[in-house]
Amino acid sequence: MTELLAPYFASPVYLFVLGALILPLLPKGELRALVTLIVPILSGYLIWNAAPGLHGITTLGGLEITMMRVDKLSTIFGLIFSLAAFLSGIYAWHVRDSVQQIATLLYAGTAIGAVFAGDLLSLFVYWEGTALASVFLIWARRTTGAYATGMRYLLIQIGSGVILIAGIALHYRASGSIAFDRLTGTGPESWDLGVWLIFMAFGVKCAFPLMHNWLQDSYPAATVTGTVTLSAFTTKMAVYCLARAFPGTEMLIYIGAVMTLFPIFFAEIENDLRRVLAYSLNNQLGFMVVGVGVGTELALNGTAAHAFCHILYKSLLFMSVGAVLFRTGTSKASELGGLYRTMPWTMVFCIVGASSISAFPLFSGFVSKSLILDAAAENQYPVVWAVLVFASAGVLSHSGIKIPYFAFFSHDSGKRPKEAPTHMLIAMGLTAFACIFIGVFPSSLYALLPYDVNYVPYTAGHILAQLQLLVFALLAFALLMRYGFFPAETRTINLDVDWTYRKLAPAFLGLVVAVVRTVWGELARGALISVQAGQTALERLYGPGGRLEQVQRTGAMVLWVAILLGAALAINLITVS
Repeated sequence: MTELLAPYFASPVYLFVLGALILPLLPKGELRALVTLIVPILSGYLIWNAAPGLHGITTLGGLEITMMRVDKLSTIFGLIFSLAAFLSGIYAWHVRDSVQQIATLLYAGTAIGAVFAGDLLSLFVYWEGTALASVFLIWARRTTGAYATGMRYLLIQIGSGVILIAGIALHYRASGSIAFDRLTGTGPESWDLGVWLIFMAFGVKCAFPLMHNWLQDSYPAATVTGTVTLSAFTTKMAVYCLARAFPGTEMLIYIGAVMTLFPIFFAEIENDLRRVLAYSLNNQLGFMVVGVGVGTELALNGTAAHAFCHILYKSLLFMSVGAVLFRTGTSKASELGGLYRTMPWTMVFCIVGASSISAFPLFSGFVSKSLILDAAAENQYPVVWAVLVFASAGVLSHSGIKIPYFAFFSHDSGKRPKEAPTHMLIAMGLTAFACIFIGVFPSSLYALLPYDVNYVPYTAGHILAQLQLLVFALLAFALLMRYGFFPAETRTINLDVDWTYRKLAPAFLGLVVAVVRTVWGELARGALISVQAGQTALERLYGPGGRLEQVQRTGAMVLWVAILLGAALAINLITVS
């Protein structure tokens, strides 16, 4: 029995599953919260000490299942996922909701399982596991809107899993392999239908353009702590999958470039600061997707480094806005302002996160984003490089400036909430320290990257170019604010792609139903009229006094019989001949 189960204990997933099983047996309180911290610590320890190679290999239905494939790419994602789960646990120390605690453990565990999966079938199991676990972080808010949002989120996430398993089945039929490895072949022209479906499934979870709006719909609808957790795992798991299976796929360069651009407009006009951060998250994913598309060692290092740093500074920003929501009951920019007076530490940590996402020198975003920009330039993608530079300026505007400015400064809202709870400040402080430490000592991050790094981010050229960009963006923001061109913080509902399936699709379906109902009614009415007319005609022929009731002459009847017999004879003669 032990030998049978041994492969399944190779991956850190079992730690999270055991933790989730133990939680309900413990009394509500700090002991349960402590479990949510101990499990990711043990996971990080196991991953740090895992030997490179394939572990937990077993056979299931004639298919080789690899529970844990350890290399530098999976290790860096496993470590940052464990760290993110630990920091989320500290931030959510006050939570006494068993649903959220169990869902968080299972969500983090299945995401970690996905990055260590050595085969596509295992990946699918963890893929669906993240969807099923994470939706409870939305439903845990226990409002009608959260339930509806969670259902939309679940349908899209499960839908991506259906596409994935269909792709796996077709790919296995075409190639005879379920290995989770490079699937690029000689390029998209060589892909079978299964590979295309796998690519599409990854794209849904990575929030590709036109498939992105589940992210902005769901993340702000989750609980204060749930949003922090959601921001760390699903999309970065998809980035890992793209880096594992589709490195060097050129179309990803252009997909990623579009991803960096389109969220800027929505983030600038959005009033809900958590939705601003959700759009910003989509923008940052674009940088990672570009790195996967370029596919060189420098670019893939940039993708891994940026995913690592992004999880930290995006979590920090969601933590700070979440702390504001926790204390004031709102994350609307139009209802905030002046909070620096009573929430100074939260303000400081928010500014650290804003500086990191804006790629200020000495902050983590600078040392990771530079890798991707240089990779795009070195591989002769000047237009894409220019797009990324423009997008970087946009990031400074909507996340680096807008978030802290409208939350803590701007006009005085009159609110004087307490500072964030101590455990939230500790979580934000540790995350802020990590953002600064990586920015000051980038070699600590570079040592974890998939390929050997010979890169120096702090050159005069890098620093001056980035400072020029940042100063220009700051000046542009100041001028737009000064002359009233910056979008005002107003209570509005902004339309995005989700309008097509939340409003247009139901309206179109209603129209189709109305047309079908009308056509069916008219056809039914016409059929009834025809039946009635036929009935009337039959009554005229066969009814009392009808035409066929009248007596006919014998000679006429004999004539008709002769005609019919002659016709039958003619048909037989033709058939015989």
